[in-house]
Amino acid sequence: MTIEAGNKISVHYTGTFENGEVFDSSKESSPLSFEVGAGQMIQGFDQAVLGMKQGESKKFTLAPEEAYGPRNEELLIDIPNANFPEDLKLEEGMMLQMTNQDGQPVPATVAEINEESVKMDVNHPMAGKTLIFDIEIVEVA
Repeated sequence: MTIEAGNKISVHYTGTFENGEVFDSSKESSPLSFEVGAGQMIQGFDQAVLGMKQGESKKFTLAPEEAYGPRNEELLIDIPNANFPEDLKLEEGMMLQMTNQDGQPVPATVAEINEESVKMDVNHPMAGKTLIFDIEIVEVA
């Protein structure tokens, strides 16, 4: 069966950055299962499995626009120090969970600590990165 939108599939994958660093893999655990075209995966991954068959393997590269999008410098926001708990020891690179205006959780990274405020980066941590995937289709339903 050839994979098309609406199929439920399971894949084993290894994701790497351009420098070869592995950022995620299912090889030591269960395969990843999802419905193709249902918006559960990044756009480029969804597109890459179309036309494949069970047992088939493939390696593909996704530009930032096909993955988590380009970095947006407007998503670096200054938050007054008073908005953080006094006992929280902030460090650059630290990941925090923030909340947007709609009450939705938003992961953010401490980008810079200043005297009066903290610059938080609310870009997705993989925004602006080219991603390389090596996948194997385990099951097609």
